[in-house]
Amino acid sequence: MRYIYCMSTRTKQLPASIPAPSVREQRVVKTRRRGVRCCGDGLLPRLSTQEARRLAGDLQILGHPIRLQLLDILARHEGQVCVCDLEAAVPVRQPTVSHHLRLLREAGLVDFERRGLWAYYFVRRDALAALRARLTTLLDSLA
Repeated sequence: MRYIYCMSTRTKQLPASIPAPSVREQRVVKTRRRGVRCCGDGLLPRLSTQEARRLAGDLQILGHPIRLQLLDILARHEGQVCVCDLEAAVPVRQPTVSHHLRLLREAGLVDFERRGLWAYYFVRRDALAALRARLTTLLDSLA
């Protein structure tokens, strides 16, 4: 029968051809059967899978510098900002700006209003406050 040796934080399965470490080589080594936890039962995540996915999505939407710059511009201007001004303010071309604005819209952080040919964007402050609260709660729980 094969055993798994747990040496402090590393778990290593030894092939049958390799003998078990000598007593001198073993620091804190416990012999256990496969499938039995070596480090206790307190290793369950505090976040559910659904919560972890939502927080990962929140972090992903903020994880690009262009989206952060666009959010910064929109948040500083209380009113609406024309898309042509947003395109001029960031160091990327129009298709990339449109892509990032679409992602921010799909995340619910910004919205827009059409006036003729132009679109005027604005921050949805309630959604931004909810995102800030979710991230703050997560970071506080990790501290």
